[in-house]
Amino acid sequence: MSQTLLIIEDDKRIADWVKIYLERADFVAEIAYDGETGLSLARSLVPDLIVLDLMLPGMDGMELCRILRRESDVPIIMLTAKGAQPDRIDGLESGADDYIVKPFDANELVARARAVLRRSNGRVQQILRYDILVLNENTRQVTLAEKPLDLSQAQFALLSAFMRHPNQVLSRDQLIALAFDDDFDGYDRAIDTHVHRLRKVIHRKGYHPIQTVYGVGYKFVVEGE
Repeated sequence: MSQTLLIIEDDKRIADWVKIYLERADFVAEIAYDGETGLSLARSLVPDLIVLDLMLPGMDGMELCRILRRESDVPIIMLTAKGAQPDRIDGLESGADDYIVKPFDANELVARARAVLRRSNGRVQQILRYDILVLNENTRQVTLAEKPLDLSQAQFALLSAFMRHPNQVLSRDQLIALAFDDDFDGYDRAIDTHVHRLRKVIHRKGYHPIQTVYGVGYKFVVEGE
């Protein structure tokens, strides 16, 4: 099965040229010519890799890279006409996996894409995203509608357990085992207090993902799963 690459580049000539070479290398390639469209396509397509230009109209590549990295583990190769070392460092620190300076050889880009994809294939999924809620198990950051949430250690562990078992009814004992292993100091009903506090943090008007299944436990509800 061909892997999908998203090219986010405002120079139509370069974008089309890159697309041709990637498709010759048996990738499926899509193009966005600005940052806002690129972000929307990244969310809807869920590509295997993104080729991202640094200098974009409106939302620039650095800002877009930071947003994508908060939401996803998708590998990112950044393209730019800037060759100065500070720009390369800034690109990598914003979350890019690799960096290519224009002008570049298309065959080199294909080789870099394959190398980045090989490195990412063994990566354990640590970023969970459902609707407007994103949890990064590596950085221990949670955002709701792109705004960071302040969760306690117990709340984070519970939310991670819920998001790794969407639409599954979990009993109190199961939640304790999934979230705390043997480190839960309390009785099973104490989990209700933790869930109640977690709900207060993540529930918003029209968004109530954690539901009570009376007599059984709780369920993290995700549409389309």
